[in-house]
Amino acid sequence: MAVPKRKTTKSRAGKRRSHINVTAKNVIEDKKSGEYRLSHHLDLKTGFYKGRQVIDPKE
Repeated sequence: MAVPKRKTTKSRAGKRRSHINVTAKNVIEDKKSGEYRLSHHLDLKTGFYKGRQVIDPKE
């Protein structure tokens, strides 16, 4: 069984994991309704996307 010869240091492990991070979601406030939504997603409350009515709004 392969066993490491030396202990991996904290700095080396940190360098290896440097690209592993949590990114924040791009949440914006809708101009018409004032609700928060993800950008490039339609507003489910009003049914609008890019200024057009795409679906019927939920009650």
